[in-house]
Formats: sequence, structure tokens, C-alpha cells
Amino acid sequence: MEQISTGGNGRKHPDAQASSALNAEFAGELNDQQLAAVTAREQQVLVLAGAGSGKTRVITYRVAYLLRSGVKPGNILLATFTNKAARMMLKRVEALTGIPAHRITGGTFHHLGHIFLRRYADAIGYRRDFTILDEADAQQLMKVVRKSAEIDFSKELFPSASQLHKLNSLAFNTQREIEELIVHNYPQFAGKVEIIHRLLGAYKQRKREHNLMDFDDLLGNFLRLFNETPEVGMQIASRFQHVLVDEYQDTNQVQAKIVQHLAGRHGNVFVVGDDAQSIYGFRGANYQNILDFPRQYPDARIYKLEVNYRSTPDILSFANEIMKGTPEEFRKQLVTQRPRKERPKLIICRGPEEQARFVAEQILELREQGIPLDEVGVLYRNHR
Repeated sequence: MEQISTGGNGRKHPDAQASSALNAEFAGELNDQQLAAVTAREQQVLVLAGAGSGKTRVITYRVAYLLRSGVKPGNILLATFTNKAARMMLKRVEALTGIPAHRITGGTFHHLGHIFLRRYADAIGYRRDFTILDEADAQQLMKVVRKSAEIDFSKELFPSASQLHKLNSLAFNTQREIEELIVHNYPQFAGKVEIIHRLLGAYKQRKREHNLMDFDDLLGNFLRLFNETPEVGMQIASRFQHVLVDEYQDTNQVQAKIVQHLAGRHGNVFVVGDDAQSIYGFRGANYQNILDFPRQYPDARIYKLEVNYRSTPDILSFANEIMKGTPEEFRKQLVTQRPRKERPKLIICRGPEEQARFVAEQILELREQGIPLDEVGVLYRNHR
């Protein structure tokens, strides 16, 4: 059986006998597709997880599998979409292995950036005791910078401090030019490109002068550690023999580059996600990262999770039909063991009021059929 190195200490995946024992132990808790992904032997792995297919379970058991294989907890890094998700996963890993969760480095990319910038910020011109600006603080600083523009805002149309902050953040997270974003998002400010550039430059300069970082800087300066101080980047990458990433479809270009650097020393990267579930494009997330994974990692293997544990066959049939346009190597055919029920209905309404009226009428009709109101749920997009 192929042996894959896990890093500089020479430790490898378990031999055939030990691997078989681990497979047997996990087989009772994972389906065949989940087990194949959890015990994958390849160094670069992309797990395409359909909705409701147990992706969190897979990445959690993958960490447990590495630990049970002899990988030291300090040599594993887990990047997640929320810090809460990281805590939940690592607590589950602790229950599976008995290894304290705090010994594994895990959290969001911003959290990980914070960890390493506290150690190495001086390598890129910051002091290690830098202050982090939350959204309100960042907008307040932008407001101060905006006032320095010497513009009579009562006579000229000009971006607010909030708009300037959003523009600056979007440019960073999408890695697009300010001019392009103004054309697409704020065309009314097309004549103000030069002064907007000047103000955003002043905002950056003030942060540097006062040893401040906003949330985007936690990512940007984390990436700078790799790009501008190779010796520091190598120290970080050398520590982590295995890099795992959850919700890879919601990473942006900067985060994808950070992953490449983190895995650059040992080459072991395991990402889980689903291009069909990417909904954070407005924040700069780029589902293209998943589609590009096989190109960035030519030796990568794709594993698919297609057993859905939430929905009925009728719902999945509808979903599979929608996803037919997906590139073939990323296409999934979701299946379930749940019984068939009523087919889903698509109702076209002319506006929000008609939608609300239709939903209310459906609820009243259900009540007339004897269904208690506390058994009726309404899902909606937001509270606006």
C-alpha cells in the first residue's frame, strides 16, 4: 500500500494493518463515500460535498484519522468559516481521540492571521502589540480621513465613509481594481477616482502610523508574511504538515493563496466544499477556487459525497436537475434513503406583497386541514 509522508519528522500514514484497523473502526460511523475521503492516501484532496451529505463529519473524522495515524496535533491546521465551527469540530475530535482540542490550531483565516501576526508583525513593519479595528472603528477612521479631503460635501456628490470602507474592502477581497469596482458598483462616483485613491492611500498610511489593522489587514498582512519574508513564511509552513480547509467554496483569492503557502512545505492539503453552495460572492468569496483546485494541485484527487441525509427524493431530483450545468468532473448525483413525499412547487409571484399574501393563505389552508400552526415553518431570506 502506498505510503504518504506527513512531513519532516518522517512520520507516515499507518501501514496496511494499522490502516485496515482504523478503517474498520470508522466504518461503523461513516458511509462508504465518507470513509474513502477520511482515509484518503493522496497528499492533495478535494472533497466535493453535496448539501446535507455530512461534510463537517468528514473533515472532523479526517483530523481524528490523522491523529490516530500518529500525526502530532501541533502539526495540524484547520481553517473554518467561523470560529464556532472550529471549536465544535475540534471538541468532537477530542471526544474521538482523547487529545485536547487546544493542541490543534484551528479557526477562521482572520483568526489564524491574528495568531501569526502577533508573533511576526515586526517582520513587515508593524509592532506586535497592534490594535485591531472592528467595523465601527474602521469606518470612524475612514470618516476622519474623508474629512481631510477638503471637499464641500453639501455641493458635491462623494462616497460616504461607509461606502469608502466597503469599496476598499471589496477591492481587497476580490483583488480587483478600484476603478473597475466604481464602474460596476458606484458609477455615480466615476469622476472621483483619483481622490478616492488618495483617500484610501491615506487610510492605509494612518493605520500603519498608529499600528492599527482592520479585519482585511489580518488577511493581507498574513499573506505578506509569506510573500515578503520567505524565512518567516517557511517557519509557519514547516510547522503544519497537514492543512485542512472547510467551506472552500467560500474562500476568496487571498485565502486561497494563503492555503497554497501554508501547504507549500509539506504538500498535504485537504479541502471540503461545494461549488453549488457558494452564496458569499458579495463578500468577495470566489467559488472558482474549487474549480481551479485540480489545476493548482495537478496531483489532487476528487472525492464526492452524494448521500443526502436531509431531503426527500423529490427535492433531490429537483436539485440534480438544476446542477446539470456543472462541469462534469464536479457534477454530483445526490441520493437519499428517505421516502418519497410531495413534489416541491415553484410559485411565481409579482412582488413581496403577493408572496406574503400567498404564504399567509397557504398557512390558513393548512390550518383548515387540521394542521396545528406550531407545525408550520416559514423560511425567508432576511429580516429587512
